[in-house]
Amino acid sequence: MNAEIVSIGTELLLGQIVDTNAAYIAERLAELGINLYHRTTVGDNKERLLQVLQRSLERADVVITTGGLGPTDDDLTREIIAEVMGVDLVKDEKLVKQIESFFEKLGREMTENNLTQAYLPVGAEPIINEEGTAAGIILEKDDKIIISMPGVPTEMKQMMRKEVIPYLKGQIGNKQLIKSKVLKVCGYGESSLETEIKDILDNQTNPTIALLASKAEVHLRITAKADVEKEASYLINQVEVELRERLQDNIFGVNEESMEEVVAKRLNKKGLQIAIAESCTGGLIGHRLTNIPGSSSYFERGVVSYSNQAKQELLQVSAQTLKEHGAVSRETAKEMAKGVKELAKTGLGISVTGIAGPGGGSEEKPIGLVYMGLAVGNKTQSFRFKFHGRRQQIKYLTSQYALDKLRRYLEGNLEL
Repeated sequence: MNAEIVSIGTELLLGQIVDTNAAYIAERLAELGINLYHRTTVGDNKERLLQVLQRSLERADVVITTGGLGPTDDDLTREIIAEVMGVDLVKDEKLVKQIESFFEKLGREMTENNLTQAYLPVGAEPIINEEGTAAGIILEKDDKIIISMPGVPTEMKQMMRKEVIPYLKGQIGNKQLIKSKVLKVCGYGESSLETEIKDILDNQTNPTIALLASKAEVHLRITAKADVEKEASYLINQVEVELRERLQDNIFGVNEESMEEVVAKRLNKKGLQIAIAESCTGGLIGHRLTNIPGSSSYFERGVVSYSNQAKQELLQVSAQTLKEHGAVSRETAKEMAKGVKELAKTGLGISVTGIAGPGGGSEEKPIGLVYMGLAVGNKTQSFRFKFHGRRQQIKYLTSQYALDKLRRYLEGNLEL
């Protein structure tokens, strides 16, 4: 089965919204073993949308669209699907009741234009929207399938999980499936990682390995094709073992795991609390750690000590250290980590101090120079990093590599 994704919305073309829907749908199609050869983005224009859908139906068995199912005049998807498939639009009374019920629960008055969302092309099955009022559409005609879902990511994902994926599984029957697993790596760039595992890459057949550069990390996607899921999992496991033997603790997570999730799990497992002193990152490390539900069990406090005065008053960094070594130094980072640990009375203290740019650098201390401090018990250690890029990139890289050092320590792979 060949599929095509059509993302609908002028806001996507203008770059006002990033299209994460297409990436999510593409991953789910790959897991099902459905080929995807084209992805198209089109604005809210009747003529162009009609042309895109006609072309998509010529070259694909199933066309999946997102967007354009709302109640306003520029939401054209229902109308165009009906036209391209040669059927009329009819009102579905069950959808009318569902839309009315949705507004009643919110205690809001429903405007008449919302009822346009109750219309479906003749022969179509609705996909119930548990998050909003725009129902999805599944329409089969002349050996072609159109599946249409809202552009709101939470609504689209709910429909994919509950309705679309089971439906597509029924369509493809017992054909070979494709299963993937992603290993996340920190400590390598894309090119250096490729060099490190080039012999493994050169000998790949099934499964295959793809390198995907991401924000401050590289992903290794292992993809296997098999008749049953158990066989695909076995094939993936064989390659994963080989990659882990080669890359060791540079692999920090799998699939959707983030660095902060992994660190949070390690802290909870060891029953440790942490305090963080941040200068150049302005609270970003604390922000990432507290994004994880239940963070109060391991995150005691964060101190943003941006100025030298704050470092002295809050963290007891000595004036002599700042005078002799400067705010961006190993010595200051260690005193910051120790200071925040003692202030919070926690088992762990970490710190970061650096030059994020675009100004403030020198030949001795260039932009992108960062020091991290780690304090555990009576021991302190510092780590030097040199990053490149713009200010926000340097801040994020600092947060990522600081969390990665903490992870390695918690996993027993870093001694002080």
